[in-house]
Amino acid sequence: MEGDLVQRESTIPFVGLPAAAMRGRNPLQMVKNAGVLIKGVLAARSLLRRERPAAILGTGGYVCVPLFVAAALERVPTLLYLPDIVPGWAGRVLARLATRIAVTFDDSKRYLPAHKVVETGYPVRGELFNQNKALCRAIFGLNDRLPVLLVYGGSRGARSINQAVAALLSDLLELAQVVHVCGRNGDEAWLREAQAKLSPELASRYHLYPYLHADAERSMSTAFGAADFALSRAGASTMAELPAAGIGSILVPLTMVKQEYNAAALADRGAAISIPDEAMLGSGEPTQGRLWRELSAVLSNPLRLQTMAQRSASLAQPDAGARLASEWLALARGG
Repeated sequence: MEGDLVQRESTIPFVGLPAAAMRGRNPLQMVKNAGVLIKGVLAARSLLRRERPAAILGTGGYVCVPLFVAAALERVPTLLYLPDIVPGWAGRVLARLATRIAVTFDDSKRYLPAHKVVETGYPVRGELFNQNKALCRAIFGLNDRLPVLLVYGGSRGARSINQAVAALLSDLLELAQVVHVCGRNGDEAWLREAQAKLSPELASRYHLYPYLHADAERSMSTAFGAADFALSRAGASTMAELPAAGIGSILVPLTMVKQEYNAAALADRGAAISIPDEAMLGSGEPTQGRLWRELSAVLSNPLRLQTMAQRSASLAQPDAGARLASEWLALARGG
């Protein structure tokens, strides 16, 4: 996937290296993966000797392991960027090899060799900052009479969030206009059915899209610019995109990948509310669940909306890309 993306959208040369995860319960698979890792290290050493880089930037994951092992053997300095608050297994292995580690928030220091860690922030596209809200709302056909809630869950969506929104849809649209990016996993059809059951007035407040393309007029950047509040998962990018857009949020983290720590980074600073997936609707009526209680309390209170937006905006790091580049260049210069 990375190779296709690089070749399609840039002129940067792409070189693939053999890599495989070193975790699992199948002994035969582990032996096979170890062989792949050794091949990857040998290929990476050959690449480093040929290209002679001054410094290397890696963004975690097992695909970086062969290159970082080779870099340690060849004495090439490495900068490891770990965007999530708590790194995964491969990230912790790479942290031992890295010369320096860049993180989104200082909260990550407790999980890493603290003397190597520098807070750079998470680089995001500059268009997220200082959006023209009136223009963004006009693009989506939104008005200023009701607040705008942005619901999203990544390119594949988040089914439990989609289901919760469907269960609360009529009540939610009494309080807000909703831009819902539901993902391309097949949920659009039954969400359209839920919309069709609404009154014409409420249905007109619901703006459903399976996906928003970056190069289209209606893009995710434009959606962020139009929104007053958001409901989403808590992937690493949320810790940068929501502050850049200056909007508060309710975050529903995926615990299997430790997103609850990302959510806490914003919630502890007053910029978000974190709700476990299983607690969104509860066991009774949907409007008795925690998601509705929190959403209705925020969307019906302009002062609280504004306060959370301000706290979110205070966490924005517009110079994150420059800071990360500066750390990389410093390593290349022997700093």
